[in-house]
Amino acid sequence: MAAKRYSSPYLAGVGLGLVLLASFFITGHGLGASGSMMSAVVAVEKVFLPEHVNKNEYLAKYGGGDKNPLKDWYVFELVGVLVGGLISGALAGRVKKETNHGPQITKRRRWVFAVIGGALFGFGARLARGCTSGVALSGGAVLSLGAWITMMSIFAGAYALAFVFRKLWI
Repeated sequence: MAAKRYSSPYLAGVGLGLVLLASFFITGHGLGASGSMMSAVVAVEKVFLPEHVNKNEYLAKYGGGDKNPLKDWYVFELVGVLVGGLISGALAGRVKKETNHGPQITKRRRWVFAVIGGALFGFGARLARGCTSGVALSGGAVLSLGAWITMMSIFAGAYALAFVFRKLWI
């Protein structure tokens, strides 16, 4: 099956905006992903060190006592994003195993950079108390000045790093 064309970014943007509006209306919260990852980490930690989760004020708010950390609505949102992306990719004939990399970098180095970048971004998301999707979509939608400054800073940092690492892709 040949890969289908991508959806219109304008139509997809309107769809994402409607999903965000529905999220605010139904749950009273915007969209985001880092909260669900934290809930998953606390769920695993609770299996092995339940007392640590219960005694740590930060972890307890995710899954202390009898609270199940996986019952948070963000977890269901993330599962929906993953399942929806897989279904969309399958319908478009784009599901395949591959590693995209430039001619100046090996697959292994590409994976090393990806893991380091992901870990740094995840650490930053926890430090900032939210991920970029939460900041850009939810914060930007309510016209939060901090959200707009954060996104401009992220884009500026990304452009600066792209200048440094671009030789690996050409």
